[in-house]
Amino acid sequence: MKAIDIEKLNTLVEINSLINSNYTDINALLIYILESAMRLVECESSSILMLHEPDNTLRFEVALGPKGVEAKGIIVAREGSIAGWVIEHNQSIVIDDVSNDPRLFTKVQDQTGYITRTMIAVPLRVDNVCIGVLELINKKEGKTFTEADLQIIELLSTQASIAYNNAQTYTQAQKEISVLQTAVNAGPEYHTFVAESKPVLDLLSVIDRAAETNSSVLILGESGVGKELFAEQLHLKSARREKPFIRVNCAALSPQLLESELFGHVKGAFTDASQNRLGRFEAADGGTIFLDEIGELPLEVQVKLLRVIQSKTFEKVGSSTTQKVDVRIIAATNRNLEEMVAEGRFRSDLYYRLNVLPLLVPPLRNRKDDIKPLALFFCRKFSSETKKDFTGFTKEALNSLYSYYWPGNVRELENSIERACVLGKPPLITERDLLLQSTNHTEAAQSFNFDLQDKTLKTVMNECKKNYIIKILEEVQWNQTEAAKVLDVQRTYVSKLIKDLQIKL
Repeated sequence: MKAIDIEKLNTLVEINSLINSNYTDINALLIYILESAMRLVECESSSILMLHEPDNTLRFEVALGPKGVEAKGIIVAREGSIAGWVIEHNQSIVIDDVSNDPRLFTKVQDQTGYITRTMIAVPLRVDNVCIGVLELINKKEGKTFTEADLQIIELLSTQASIAYNNAQTYTQAQKEISVLQTAVNAGPEYHTFVAESKPVLDLLSVIDRAAETNSSVLILGESGVGKELFAEQLHLKSARREKPFIRVNCAALSPQLLESELFGHVKGAFTDASQNRLGRFEAADGGTIFLDEIGELPLEVQVKLLRVIQSKTFEKVGSSTTQKVDVRIIAATNRNLEEMVAEGRFRSDLYYRLNVLPLLVPPLRNRKDDIKPLALFFCRKFSSETKKDFTGFTKEALNSLYSYYWPGNVRELENSIERACVLGKPPLITERDLLLQSTNHTEAAQSFNFDLQDKTLKTVMNECKKNYIIKILEEVQWNQTEAAKVLDVQRTYVSKLIKDLQIKL
């Protein structure tokens, strides 16, 4: 084994002290690591790819060199790539002729036009588990990488892995402190907001702008995605934050009580009206009212709500006195209001008044980067409530969380973690504790077995359809409304399919 140059070792010591002195900026830390690596082995380009757990791919965290910017946006498959091989085998590799290596992931080269000739790829490890890959590309002057180059980069990767892990821990701690601080500032009546995925962070940036106005907002999304939390963020970021935030679940009240609940009533307005009652709109004066499940609002109440939006006036039930109110309205629904308008079950004029600023909250399955932080948040919450010291999840449990379809979204995730904390034993929640059914729809569709002898195409298709619908119904505990959302069809059509395909409930 060739001895490492003393000067390079001294450089390595200098680098070590620098990369372990600042945890506040992970991106700057990674750039410095790459610049140091390129200086040590004298190469043209470099990159750090980190394993992305939700979809088991590799992502360029940092890429330096002539085509570094173009490369950074490319997602690298774990299978069929040199970096993936390093992750899988948890060992370094030196390649003198990359173009003829069968493990080359050609998409990077095809999209950037940058030809990789030679390469060192070294694993980044935490507790001997490979979490990423450090790549050095194209030794200068057409040379090949040496054993000494490999040794020095492996030493650097060890230091870099420790520094990266420390920086990640620091950053995560800062996020948790920020979440707690936000919760404290918002007050106990508001939920803690946890999000790291790009779709939700993009939506929050829209909310920042929407909060500056007084326009009505309509929040759309499946049941359980957390529409109320987004409504809270709208209020907390607005100039009305010091005023009341009043919540009304329109589906939880009978049509007879809803008008009185919203607008109040005077004594004697009806049989049980023994005294005057303050309505929710009056209570929200100066602040925000959140009308959840707005699609359940009866037509006669829709008329009065439309008037509040248009003129900011209303009358209490049993009163002819007009009252003024200054309230911002945020409505939410998991229903298709456009279809309800077409069917005459929701007023078109009210729909257009509410739909000034529509916000679509993506389902949990479309923002998988939120699953782990949410799961850890719920783990801490229910660990405290159950007085069990859970510290996290096994790798198998996390994989199960990522692969599950989540028809009930964040609410279902919360319930699953609570159940796991009740049933499980610390320190880690296991896959078995979660009690999640397998919900890979593609695999489910491919797993049906048919006796194809003497079967017409129509018969086979009906059997496939029947088995698939049964699978979905099982996943959502035979809730036809939830099944309709997963299948992206109307609930009435699900009922029709159940009848036509003779599915036994």
